[in-house]
Amino acid sequence: MTTAHLCITLAILVYLGCMLYVGYRCSKNNNDSADFYLGGRKLGPLVTAMSAEASDMSSWLLMGLPGLAYLTGVADAGWTAIGLAIGTYLNWLLVAKRLRVYSQRCGNAITIPDFFSNRYRDNKHVLMGIAAVIILVFFVPYTASGFSACGKLFNQLFGWDYHMAMIISAVIIIAYTCLGGFLAASFTDLIQSIVMTSALVVLVVYGIHTAGGMDNVMENARGIENYLSFTSTRTADGELVSYGGLSIVSTLAWGLGYFGMPHILLRFMAIDDKNKVKVSRRIASIWVVIAMGVAILIGIIGNALTANGTVAPLETASASETIVLEMATVLSKHSVGAALIAGLIFAGILACTMSTSDSQLLAASSSMSENLLKGVFHVKLSEKQSMLAARLVLLIIAVLGVVLAWDQNSSVFRVVSFAWAGFGATFGPVVLTALFWKRSNKYGALAGMITGGVMIFVWKFAISKLGGVFAIYELLPAFLCALIAIVVVSLLTKAPEQEIVDEFEAVSAEMKQK
Repeated sequence: MTTAHLCITLAILVYLGCMLYVGYRCSKNNNDSADFYLGGRKLGPLVTAMSAEASDMSSWLLMGLPGLAYLTGVADAGWTAIGLAIGTYLNWLLVAKRLRVYSQRCGNAITIPDFFSNRYRDNKHVLMGIAAVIILVFFVPYTASGFSACGKLFNQLFGWDYHMAMIISAVIIIAYTCLGGFLAASFTDLIQSIVMTSALVVLVVYGIHTAGGMDNVMENARGIENYLSFTSTRTADGELVSYGGLSIVSTLAWGLGYFGMPHILLRFMAIDDKNKVKVSRRIASIWVVIAMGVAILIGIIGNALTANGTVAPLETASASETIVLEMATVLSKHSVGAALIAGLIFAGILACTMSTSDSQLLAASSSMSENLLKGVFHVKLSEKQSMLAARLVLLIIAVLGVVLAWDQNSSVFRVVSFAWAGFGATFGPVVLTALFWKRSNKYGALAGMITGGVMIFVWKFAISKLGGVFAIYELLPAFLCALIAIVVVSLLTKAPEQEIVDEFEAVSAEMKQK
């Protein structure tokens, strides 16, 4: 093993050791399942903001987005980032505070399925059961994409077998998440967001320097036909394709996904004071804009480094997602100090992955143990048994994620794209109508979830094949269909009971209080 590899390994081991230590320390604060899954609603505004965004970004930030910009130009990546930035802000503005108040008021709900069930007084727990199944269906591939990113990282770095590297990474994520639960996930997310930010800054500075300055970077980009255009993009084969209004609307629709992301919505529910949401919103929105902008810039810089021979051409979607790995590898060869800095970059990629995977595993685990076992099937569990069940389910889900991530050539961006659409369409319309429409009822919510989930698969694997206007990102049509279903079914069925209406109005009144 070279000196560079030793330095990188040391940096990564220090980072991983910190994660496990946080998990151990947080384990002492988990007295019951509410602590394990929601941290007792004790998060401060900074931790809430950065945990939400770190759990959101995933490996997509340092692999998917730079890879997309590197391969296709700025149009697809840029409009996606704009859509996500708008979605982030609106989610914090519209949903965060109201969900915090509402989830506590209606039975102190600790999961999203809990909230749906309590909000609509669904005593048969049909909403809870379907919502829990949806979380399991879409989180398993989402988690798999994270494990895949870890496998690619260690394969690229050390030449380790992809599958072995993926399994080792999964074991570490499982370990600290099982130990510390939600608090561990949230505080490690804060650390991971700092590591991510540091990695982004280092990559930009090093990349620009190696490319011969920003002027050279931009000159190279301008030299590639329509590379910097927001109305034209490139295929993996280099073919120019128009990026018109339909494509832009489709890409901006990514922002709708935020309204339905369980692992992000849980952060809103966990903040210690509803009036601190404004501070969290500002922190989160600023960080997201900067982080995604820098990630796209890294893709542009990567193209310049390929042009001057520093980095070999990366010609497929899967290969392009390793551009950050390639840049860090080149950096590590300069000196011991550079190798340690490169180690920070690799740790940043791990941070992206882990910050999302731990949150997703927790959300999926809570859906199975709290919502399906205890809520739907009425399995009687003591607090000790409930905690054991939660950890066992977490392990099972992680194993399924490893199985799905077995294909080394899978694209992180594509997997995340589908799972994101799934949550956005099934939960997003239900969350919004549950929070803001007094007339909505459980029948409408049920119709919305089912319609959104079905339309995601139908549009993705059938209708989109027709091409043209039908090639739009499946999230948008599925979201609209789900919203229509909620409204129509709610209006055609019995109005909610007075108790539900009174609770809605009490939440509205509390929202006006300072």
